[in-house]
Amino acid sequence: MSVRRPVVRTVLPSGLRIVTEEVPSVRSAAIGIWVNVGSRDETPAVAGASHFLEHLLFKGTTRRNALEISATIEAVGGEMNAFTSKEYTCFYARVIDTDLPMAIDVVSDLITSSIVSALDVDAERKVVLEEIAMRDDDPSDLVHDLYAETYYGDTQLGRPILGTIKSISDMTRSSVFNYYKKKYLPQDLVVAVAGNIKHKRVVAMVEEALSRDNFLDVKGSPQIRPNTPFKTKPMQSVGLLTRKTEQAHMFYGMEGVARSDERRFAMGVLASALGGGMSSRLFQEIREKRGLAYSVYAYAQQFAGSGQIGFYAGCNPTKAIEVIEIIREVLADVAENGMSHEEIERAKGAVRGSLVLSQEDSGSRMSRIGKNEIVYGQVMGFDEILKAISRVNPTDVREIANEFLTKSPTLALVGPFKSEAKFEKVLKS
Repeated sequence: MSVRRPVVRTVLPSGLRIVTEEVPSVRSAAIGIWVNVGSRDETPAVAGASHFLEHLLFKGTTRRNALEISATIEAVGGEMNAFTSKEYTCFYARVIDTDLPMAIDVVSDLITSSIVSALDVDAERKVVLEEIAMRDDDPSDLVHDLYAETYYGDTQLGRPILGTIKSISDMTRSSVFNYYKKKYLPQDLVVAVAGNIKHKRVVAMVEEALSRDNFLDVKGSPQIRPNTPFKTKPMQSVGLLTRKTEQAHMFYGMEGVARSDERRFAMGVLASALGGGMSSRLFQEIREKRGLAYSVYAYAQQFAGSGQIGFYAGCNPTKAIEVIEIIREVLADVAENGMSHEEIERAKGAVRGSLVLSQEDSGSRMSRIGKNEIVYGQVMGFDEILKAISRVNPTDVREIANEFLTKSPTLALVGPFKSEAKFEKVLKS
């Protein structure tokens, strides 16, 4: 069993943060550069720019073309990719530990020296539009974007990460390049590295790689998202997309805790107990006892100043009302009576176990420390997180359930329905 080493943090004069976790028992290393920008930081005119840039930075830099970027990593058996969320973007690579200097150099090159040519913008625009089409063809995916739009309205958190067909089609090379130069600043970056590494050596390599093109000399105001409640426009109760699907895909949710709320651990346990696995309350009631759905799950999500807890199910369209009524009955019962000690302990074990098992490789450890630093400004100790989960008790769960599961619900539906009227009636009953 490997000994868990403490996470070490260095802040450069430019404001760039470097966090590392040494794992001497492995032969790999993962590097991720986390950028404090996501879709909630976009104006409607550049909706989808954060994700568009995630694609474009792989198209070529002043030192490497697109093929050289991918081939350099793949030639040593490594993997490289990126992803965009509502609040951050991450570019990462995982390689054998001896190839870490090369991986740091390649990933840093994307951040400091990407060209974002007009030809690449036009070519990659087609790829992003295909990604939007793929999302639209997958109702189990589409329903989550529909829920965000229904719950938050036309706001930064309500708009899709991918952007829209119109916003991507209209985006010019100038607008996306200016967004890149404005948002990708050293004070808004976190470099996270985990694996068979040494912190001091990582800091030296990162500083050298990111000094390219005087990147670390660029000044600007860091992106700060206040933890004050996120203001939304009046929320709809039901959002419907009519599709000729064999199943009705639904997401039923309501307000949850924001990122800075210490009750987020209790909320995570509650979500797990309600829909985190085959033994969860909703899975048992909807699938096991009644056979109404194949897929049933729940999750809690937190942002700066906002959060939700929600429940997904896919079922025969003729059973949609029945499934919604079951969800409402289960939530009402939990809000009033709480959950049994056995259910809560099982959920806590599931959350703890999932967290521990997710840290079995260098890439997962890099993701944990990078995400913690970019969203919280610090890395919470692993044992501290486990203790916070362990401290959750039945009273905590009952109190948070009573406060949040009784709030006005929002329902998103994708399926062969002509009107949302009957669903609005159920929600108001």
